[in-house]
Amino acid sequence: MRILLVGDIVGKPGRRALALALPEFLAARGIDFTVANGENAARGSGITEKLFGEIVGAGVDVVTMGDHVWKRRDVIALLERRRNLLRPANLPEACPGAGAEVFQARNGAMVGVATVLGRIFMGPSDCPFRRAEEEVARLKAATPIVLLEVHAEASSEKMAMGWKFAGRATCVFGTHTHVQTADERVLRGGTAYITDLGMTGPHESVIGRDIASVLFRFETQMHAPFAVASGDVRICGVVVTLDPATGKASAIERVQLPVETDGDGDE
Repeated sequence: MRILLVGDIVGKPGRRALALALPEFLAARGIDFTVANGENAARGSGITEKLFGEIVGAGVDVVTMGDHVWKRRDVIALLERRRNLLRPANLPEACPGAGAEVFQARNGAMVGVATVLGRIFMGPSDCPFRRAEEEVARLKAATPIVLLEVHAEASSEKMAMGWKFAGRATCVFGTHTHVQTADERVLRGGTAYITDLGMTGPHESVIGRDIASVLFRFETQMHAPFAVASGDVRICGVVVTLDPATGKASAIERVQLPVETDGDGDE
């Protein structure tokens, strides 16, 4: 069984790349299940119902969110209606939606997906380690295949989570930094791991944003709107190969797929 995990989708370039290239990639690689982080889908921050539909329409089975989850009003109703849109599990219990669910893959296997926010250099949230422990245990009671996303700044926090769930999760993967790491590996006990999937969007940029605007902010300390960039668009992520009977991963492969888009970034 093969699962594709897609890094943070940034604006129109990221969404367009998925629409143009994802269906062919899924078919060519025999992908059974796809998860993508969509928290930057709407002009680089948040998601709307329309854009959620675009992402799912391209072939993504589950869309996860992170610290930008509340940036668009649509998301509250969307989380209540769409069980395949997940917000971080370690947000307050009163928040709409869920942070972990079980889904059926194309091959019939059941797949558990959970996502948590890190706390280092991030806003306040409940302990991601404690909440991940609860959610992984709940998902494991339903299926041996469990995917755990850690949306966090610090590599150390994500790596610690990987070792905590080595042998218990099928894959522990990081998102949020928009920079793909080169440390993909299978940890002891058959747990695939990567510190960050990277960014699905424009790489001729500063983590997806217009270079000139970011430089202006750094050099002057003055406010400047950060438009989504448009050049060198790539789909970034990993393909995990696993045994669906045991949930153990046997391989993890980094993906960086260049995609020619229309060059329009600011949407």
